[in-house]
Amino acid sequence: MAESSPDVVIVGGGIAGMTTAYYLAQAGVPSVVVERDAIGSHASGFAYGGLSPLSGFGIPGPLAAMAQEGMRLHRELAKSLVEATGIDVDFRVRSSLALAFTEADVRRLQAALPWQQRQPGYEARWLDAAEARRVEPRISDETLGAALIEGGAGVEPYRLVLALTRAAESLGVTVRHGRAIGLLRHDGRVGGVVLERATIACSTVVLAVGPWSGEVSAWIGVPIDVHPLKGQILRLQAPGPPVDCSVGWGHNYATTKTDGLLWAGTTEEEAGFDEETTSAARDEIGDALVKMLPAMADAQIAYQTACLRPVASDGLLVLGRVPGLEHVYVATGGARKGILYGPAMGRAIADLVLDRDTRVALEAFAPDRFVRA
Repeated sequence: MAESSPDVVIVGGGIAGMTTAYYLAQAGVPSVVVERDAIGSHASGFAYGGLSPLSGFGIPGPLAAMAQEGMRLHRELAKSLVEATGIDVDFRVRSSLALAFTEADVRRLQAALPWQQRQPGYEARWLDAAEARRVEPRISDETLGAALIEGGAGVEPYRLVLALTRAAESLGVTVRHGRAIGLLRHDGRVGGVVLERATIACSTVVLAVGPWSGEVSAWIGVPIDVHPLKGQILRLQAPGPPVDCSVGWGHNYATTKTDGLLWAGTTEEEAGFDEETTSAARDEIGDALVKMLPAMADAQIAYQTACLRPVASDGLLVLGRVPGLEHVYVATGGARKGILYGPAMGRAIADLVLDRDTRVALEAFAPDRFVRA
């Protein structure tokens, strides 16, 4: 059956989909969000929530401006969402301490510092081992030095998505359960979203389906080369005082969050769509944690979680209009920084839908770039 026609249907209730719905609703354009499981039930609800705009793939580079825009919007949302919903998203400014255990680590971290030091609003500097230990006394004796960056932050992802959902609903957004299986198309226009048991007629569609984005390739006639990257996290009852900064080494990290648990991660696994936790990941994360913070050898696991992160084949976001199909947009590819990028992605898609200029250039993220490649 065909249902009443909203202006916009957003497929996917993760961070990208819900921020798009929120920013559209703020502009007076309510939407219907279709989620096949539950809001924030995948990576957007189980991620670490670190907001580190000065490091990671594509930074400096094509993702740097998006990272800065994401941080700017997170600061805004931390205030506006609690005012609108009463939900504290646990936004906390915190420093990060990236440890070096080898000379190669030292060279890599020091090479990034000149660019990091030029970024306004942040402080970045190199610490020798003794200075690093004054920041976090429990770091390993093997530490040769560390890069300290001040001005980053963290957030609780599930609370953030929940707050976005409640705020969006208060502005007229409808969230409904359903599995999208295709689009209605005619003469280069979209006419609706086809669900398993219904069709929602609409004139605009936003596809924000995370690691499942490859499935929409057939719907839109454009290949979206995105695959799932599995990541697992341990939450631990840890001895001693909280680890106030984010201690990192390579792709590993650990910090105490507002739930009082030490969060440690993460793995990077090519495991298809398997979301089960594993003992191998538990051991890998535990070994890295003890290498960074030997005192955590006695920490007790409270929870182990796994989620799938959407990663494009070139590591960049997939964000923008679908060519040859009017008023259809894709928002995915946040990878390990999906929570940081999420608000900037949603704001950019909302600006495109509203025919406004985006604050960040999107050419590098064009959904049709896989065709060109």
